[in-house]
Amino acid sequence: MNWTWFHKWGSPKWFYDISGRWLPWLTLAAVLLIGVGLVWGLVFAPPDYQQGNSFRIIYIHVPAAILAQSCYLMLAVAGVVGLVWKIKLADVALQAAAPIGAWMTVIALLTGAIWGKPTWGSWWVWDARLTSMLILLFLYFGVIALGHAISNRDSAAKACAVLAIVGVINIPIIKYSVEWWNTLHQGATFKLTEKPAMPVEMWLPLLLMALGFYCFFGAVLLLRMRLEVLKRESRSSWVKAEVVKQVGLEGVR
Repeated sequence: MNWTWFHKWGSPKWFYDISGRWLPWLTLAAVLLIGVGLVWGLVFAPPDYQQGNSFRIIYIHVPAAILAQSCYLMLAVAGVVGLVWKIKLADVALQAAAPIGAWMTVIALLTGAIWGKPTWGSWWVWDARLTSMLILLFLYFGVIALGHAISNRDSAAKACAVLAIVGVINIPIIKYSVEWWNTLHQGATFKLTEKPAMPVEMWLPLLLMALGFYCFFGAVLLLRMRLEVLKRESRSSWVKAEVVKQVGLEGVR
């Protein structure tokens, strides 16, 4: 098997060039998918026969919760890549993704509380799903804090990678908490392996929102990584050439 594509990720210049091509497309896809999904879900989707219009919070809550978990899985993968193959861009990705994942977790918890008040009669209950999501937020905070607390970049990268890998055990706990314990939180809204319980006009905008959130994550992640690459490689000749190129383009404009 040819692993050339994998080793290219060890080149900051190659990443900067290729990410510049992806960024506009991911941004456009995020705007279109989230825009269509949000309007469809909040305005045109029919109300739920039990929850009425309060169910519409899922169009924000579910994509945010899914992305929060997926983002942490990405942190763990980046941690393994950084520790095993010593690819420094893995640490860049880890550090850039952690704040995004933390914000998605906050959004999931807040929207869950807004939904829980009329449904359960309480903003917060120590439910297994809610508690494990709160632990996920603390894990994100831990990764972010470690990245800023340790001055040596290599040591910080190793510490963050280890925490990300160890903390990934919380992801299956979040996913299966509603099956392993008797919880108030409902099961999965829809699964890829099963036919959705809700009608197509309700789950299709939810799917669009989930895809839009992933595109948004990709766009913001690439943007943050590009800025961090420029910061870390500021003394490299290719960065200086890039700056000269950008200054020249601005002068032409």
